[in-house]
Amino acid sequence: MKAALLLSGGMDSIAIAYWLRPQCAITVDYGQKPAAAELRAASAVSTALGIDHHVIVADLSALGSGDMAGSAALSVAALSEWWPFRNQMLLTLGAMRAVALGVNRLLIGTLATDGGHADGRSEFVEAMDRVLRAQEGAISLEAPAINLTAAQLIRESGVPMEILAWAHSCHVSDYACGLCRGCRKHYETLAELGVEPY
Repeated sequence: MKAALLLSGGMDSIAIAYWLRPQCAITVDYGQKPAAAELRAASAVSTALGIDHHVIVADLSALGSGDMAGSAALSVAALSEWWPFRNQMLLTLGAMRAVALGVNRLLIGTLATDGGHADGRSEFVEAMDRVLRAQEGAISLEAPAINLTAAQLIRESGVPMEILAWAHSCHVSDYACGLCRGCRKHYETLAELGVEPY
């Protein structure tokens, strides 16, 4: 079975890459504000781990909203970084590349703490798994860390800090702003692990 991971370049997907060592990693530049930094992180980690890295560029910035789009969140947004149907879009684009690569398993970095978004819940993962399996290629969708927090995942994966240090978590910039929800989660996770911020 050939696996591909949607590798955003954040802490969670980097830990999964180190933990499960999929044959392929797929990073999507969909027009999000921190895209360049996410691509740098994902590329560096893929190179370090010997994972075949693929990049998809599809500028959907005109359809975005919230922190990652640099605009106000829509009234239906549960959290400030919500981008309409983002995970559904990432899975669709990732699966389009994955099926061409002969991938059977597509992995995403959803955590137990991602339930603030509808597309971060197990019901969404199960529904998208059915959708992908029903189509040509019969790709399965897995969220191997869906029952773990970020700190639990990092501990379970055994990812060393020299790999995790590549992570880019900021939602609004190519450099850590230190204030957005992504940066705060990053620093809070390091504190939970007893690691001084790098």
